[in-house]
Order: sequence, then C-alpha cells, then structure tokens
Amino acid sequence: MTDKAKAVAEAFVAARREKRALVTYPGEAPTEMGGAYRIQDLAIEIDGREIAGWKVGKINPPDDERLASNRLAGPIFADSVVHAASGEAPQMPVFADGFAAAEAEFLLHVAAGWDGTVPKDDAATRDLLDAVHLGIEVASSPYPGINADGPPVTVSDYGNNYGMIVGPVLKGWEAIDFAGIEVRLEIDGEVAGEATTATMLDGPLGAVRFLLGNLAARGIDCSSGTWVSTGAVTGVHPVAPGQNVVATFAGQGTVACGIVAARPV
Repeated sequence: MTDKAKAVAEAFVAARREKRALVTYPGEAPTEMGGAYRIQDLAIEIDGREIAGWKVGKINPPDDERLASNRLAGPIFADSVVHAASGEAPQMPVFADGFAAAEAEFLLHVAAGWDGTVPKDDAATRDLLDAVHLGIEVASSPYPGINADGPPVTVSDYGNNYGMIVGPVLKGWEAIDFAGIEVRLEIDGEVAGEATTATMLDGPLGAVRFLLGNLAARGIDCSSGTWVSTGAVTGVHPVAPGQNVVATFAGQGTVACGIVAARPV
C-alpha cells in the first residue's frame, strides 16, 4: 500500500507543479480515510512547500457514517494564500481541465502556542483564536472527478484545495454568533447560493475542533499558528476561467476574486 500511495502522491504533486490535468485517477483510489490521509501526508512531504493553513470540508450522508467522519481536511500552502484589501479582486488560478469551485468561508486563525489539546466546546475553541476573517476558498484539482469519486479521493489530493483569499476582519469575532450572519455567493452577478453556518454541522468553531483533532492524530504540529478555512457556507459552486466571484457576508463586508486558468511558470 505504501508504494501505491506514494505513486498516487507523486502523480498529483507532479500534475500540480506542471499545471496539467489528470484525465483519470493516477493509481489505486483510496476507499477509506486512513489510506486517503496517507496519500495526502506523502504528497505534503514530496511537495515540500510551507503550509499556512488547512481547509475543512463537510462529508455528507451516507458517506459520513460509512467513513466514520463528517468532515475532511487538506493543506493550504502559503504561496496560494492571498490577502485582499477592500475593493480588490485578485485573480485566482484553477485547473481549467480539472475541477474548480469557489466557496464562501469564515477563516479562523489558531494562535501560536497550541499545545496539542483539542478543545471540548465553543468557548475553549474561541480562546485558541487570535483572528477571524471573511474569505473565499478556491477548490481545484487536476483530476475532474475529485469530488464525484467520494471523500477519500478528495482527501488524497490536498482535500481539493488550490488557494485561499483572506478578506476583511470579522468585526466582533470574539463573541459573535456565526449563524446570525447571512452569506451570499455570486458568480458573474448571479446568486449561486445563500445560507448561514446553521447548516454547517457544529459551525466554524466545530470545524476548528475537528481539524485540531485530525492534525493531532496524524502527528502534525501547528503550534506556530495556522489558518482554518472552516467550510463552504453556501455550498461548493463550480467556476471556470473568466468568471468573477463575490462573497457577501451581511453587515460585515465582501470578498471577491476573478478566476483564471493555471499556467506553467
């Protein structure tokens, strides 16, 4: 299994570096989460880039019961994180012949000094944070079937992450009720989805708890601090090069980006 997992990891890392699509899954696809994270961990090692944060995604029924997990995680590399000032719309690359989507998300930052203890409730989780921002996750993979083939396949290629836009600070984040903020995502001026975090299991703080437990179980140290892109509030919305995305967080602000095709450097 290790050799097969390494071959898959190498194939995904190479495709991402070369900005090319993979028409079929590059090897034996994982069917359970342990094997999927093994591929992800090997890919992280091969890749070698600095990790600035982690994305968290929801696993829907019936897969959640079958896989004994209702969320998944993947790395967000530092060179794919863009900080956008108000009014800016950075151009974010995607795999034009692979899979691409944009997701409105709350970005929670775990402060440096986390000791490996997973908090038990929202209050203890909030105490670990030093910032919360509005944001967009750009989900993209060289493999078009990354989501359709199921959560283990999604996990195996970095959880389908390809970038993150850090927008304005969430005002009053220290005590705010995330579920009280209506979120809307538009693509080329058309509403793609509207929702609140009330639809997101136990919300952004629960996503942080899941991630910290996941990293602790995998022996991954994030004591120097880490971003957590906590999950798609309005859903996962496919995008294509040439489109424009705007995420609006009622009463808080907006985050925007353009979508472009990833090109070899």
